Amino acid sequence: MEMETLQVKRTDFGKILETAEVLITEVEKALSQEEIVKKRLADVKEGRIEGKTEKELDDYLKKRGFKIG
Repeated sequence: MEMETLQVKRTDFGKILETAEVLITEVEKALSQEEIVKKRLADVKEGRIEGKTEKELDDYLKKRGFKIG
């Protein structure tokens, strides 16, 4: 299979790269937030964090985009 050559203006390519960088950054933020929430849940479950109510935990998770049932 032969690949076609595609010509892209330098300015357009710059815009594509900028968009890709933004998307990569957003994905990285989302993944790190999920890891932070998992660690916090583990801390709460194992009793390393005291004085937090279930409502405070639910509010914390809601702020981070998790749906609480």
